[in-house]
Amino acid sequence: MNANDILTGLLGTNDQALFKRAHETRCRTLGHGTDTQAVVEFSNVCGGHCRYCGLRAENRKLKRYRLHADDILAAADRAVAQGAGTVVLRSGDDPDYSMELIGELVREIKARHTVRVALSLGGRSVDEYAFWRKCGADCCLMSLETTDALRFKRLREDGSFGDRLYMAETLRRLGYEVGSGVIAGLPGTSPMDALRDILFLTELKLDMIAVGPFAPAPDTPMAGMTPGSVDLSLRMTALLRILNPKADIPAAGTLDVLRPDSSALALARGCNVRRVFPVREDRAGRETGFAAPASAGFSGGTGHVG
Repeated sequence: MNANDILTGLLGTNDQALFKRAHETRCRTLGHGTDTQAVVEFSNVCGGHCRYCGLRAENRKLKRYRLHADDILAAADRAVAQGAGTVVLRSGDDPDYSMELIGELVREIKARHTVRVALSLGGRSVDEYAFWRKCGADCCLMSLETTDALRFKRLREDGSFGDRLYMAETLRRLGYEVGSGVIAGLPGTSPMDALRDILFLTELKLDMIAVGPFAPAPDTPMAGMTPGSVDLSLRMTALLRILNPKADIPAAGTLDVLRPDSSALALARGCNVRRVFPVREDRAGRETGFAAPASAGFSGGTGHVG
């Protein structure tokens, strides 16, 4: 598949043939089953300034929370009991969770369950990631949002595209499986930008590739902008499946935000990973959510947050 073929696919010239080929590629290389990732969002406190993200430090309207370690482990336990094969520990850029506490969480989850543990923790140091790898973490998710370095700088305000790529390569050298991805349909982008994203992500030879449509978050500088295209996102993941037959490609949750039930379509069009959000579901059932605790350590325990 060359660049012209990819661009033709992005333009929707023959969606039926594209999605059929992507699904057949997925079934041939990974089988017909669907893997489940449980994304345990244990903190929405973030010191970052990403213009598109509702967790950004400047968002004073967001109700912040941090979970105790016991609650994090309980969420992981529930998810594994419901069939999750991977537990993703996710937070904002929240350094109050110490290196040692995250390491203990990884060790405890691996001791309790035969699952993979992935980390999505924002801007932490190489030494921390090396420690967590020794604790048993299997995978790191390092989102790029875009493969255009100038647009990356405008979106994130802090941090460097080059530094992000360097960290991804460093994680690979540490022995991690590495995942990354982009946001489809960012304001000001075109199908040519999507083409460049696909080629760049494929060149990285990632273990996991994630693409979801741009969904404007309230109370951010990009809140009033036009949402991305669900159709474009589905085409991008289908093309990435064809070009990366063995990679894990999740059906993005933002698909359903913009068009209900479209994540189910993604699983029939090349994606092989379903994501569940046990903490988000738990919080949705409570009237007030979780307050930030004074300590997030284990019961009787070893860690401390806040």
